[in-house]
Amino acid sequence: MESVMDLTLVGGGLVVIGVGIGIGLTGKGAMEAIGRQPDASGKIQVAALILAALVEGIGFAALFAL
Repeated sequence: MESVMDLTLVGGGLVVIGVGIGIGLTGKGAMEAIGRQPDASGKIQVAALILAALVEGIGFAALFAL
C-alpha cells in the first residue's frame, strides 16, 4: 500500500513541475511578444493570462484525478 502512495506523490510532483514549466513558457513567450510588438501588449497579456489559467486548470484536474 505504501508503494501506491509513493507513486501518487511522484505523480503529483510531476504534475506540479509540468504546470510550472507550462506557465513559465507562456510567460516567456508573452514577454518576447511584447518586446517585439509593444503596441499589442494588452492583447498579448490577456491571451497569456487565459493560457496560464487553462494550463493551471488542467493541472488541477490532473491532481484531482490522482
